[in-house]
Amino acid sequence: MKHYSIAIDGPSGAGKSTIAKMVARHLNFIYVDTGAMYRALALYFLRNNISVADKEAIENACNYADVMIDYKDGEQQVILNGENVNSLIRTEEVGNMASASSVYPVVRLKLVELQRSMAKKADVVMDGREIGTFVLPEADLKIYLTASSKERARRRFIELKERGISADINEIEKDIIERDMRDMNREFAPLKQADDAILVDSSHMTVDEVKNTIIKYFEEIIQNSSKELG
Repeated sequence: MKHYSIAIDGPSGAGKSTIAKMVARHLNFIYVDTGAMYRALALYFLRNNISVADKEAIENACNYADVMIDYKDGEQQVILNGENVNSLIRTEEVGNMASASSVYPVVRLKLVELQRSMAKKADVVMDGREIGTFVLPEADLKIYLTASSKERARRRFIELKERGISADINEIEKDIIERDMRDMNREFAPLKQADDAILVDSSHMTVDEVKNTIIKYFEEIIQNSSKELG
């Protein structure tokens, strides 16, 4: 039985997770939040006071941090050493550590095997930085979802404000730009648009418009596959 996979890549704050969840729910696929897995590792590093500059400590810590994905009532649970850390991994501190520590190949390779295994066993929508270029290079549909740094900062500012967290929108944009530079210029599996990925700029689109655009692209792929088989 063939399993379908959709890869959604793009920079931080582009709305990948929100859109991926909506697409997965619509298609009845499993949503795999790879960013949450990296954040779980980052949380482990922070809890153990490991500096991102200490490569040896990072590599050693990967031997003791066990990250798993589980599902309960249809919702993804990110498990770090037996603990559900869904509510602990969405802070700016964890996000920055995840971006900075992911430059190390050992961090990425630890999680890639699990991600590929999941795609072989089920229909999945997977989002991250290098899903289409590295994790799932044979994905049936590849999307590169982006938005301007100013728009991504605005969205993040509103999100933090709704959670009662004060923030400086200019500092948020500065962090986003710096994170983009790190992700795009890392030596191992950098953030980039796959040659066969479809660019979707969500700067002036609603979430429903983005979701429907991606579903339309996927339905076209299914139709074309059916014609080829017929």
